[in-house]
Amino acid sequence: MASFDIVSKVDPQTLENAVNTAQKELQTRYDLRDTKGGIELNKKENTILLSSENSMRLKALEDILLGRVVKQGIDGTSLDFSADEQAAGALVKKTIKVRAGVDKDFGRKIIKAIKDAKVKVEAQMQDDQVRVTAKKIDDLQAAIAVLRKTDIGLPLQFVNMKS
Repeated sequence: MASFDIVSKVDPQTLENAVNTAQKELQTRYDLRDTKGGIELNKKENTILLSSENSMRLKALEDILLGRVVKQGIDGTSLDFSADEQAAGALVKKTIKVRAGVDKDFGRKIIKAIKDAKVKVEAQMQDDQVRVTAKKIDDLQAAIAVLRKTDIGLPLQFVNMKS
């Protein structure tokens, strides 16, 4: 049986490079030069903390970060900007979660997209990835083509292709 795995991973070094470049840009931008706060990467929790004096500058920080992440080759959908802003003293803070792995909800979307396409493959969740198996490699390639066309809302990588 041929198989492959569907994962969603962000290279931690590339993410760190993107955050460092965003921090440098923050220091050189004229409109943000004397602001308090900044951009911090928490590697253990896989989050990025943005902090600034007001919501408008916080939005500018989001734009800088997103631009740098995309320039480093990381898909922008791997960052979850849905968290609410929180006032902490004189600063406004926002925690951005970096999506790592395929969780159950996205796994269901992936499996449903494959089943709706009526490709002769079997897909099943395994921890933080989806394993797809078939008798022929052509069927696996058809499943990959279906998933590339479908908007899951998560950057997907196809790894461990075995025949």
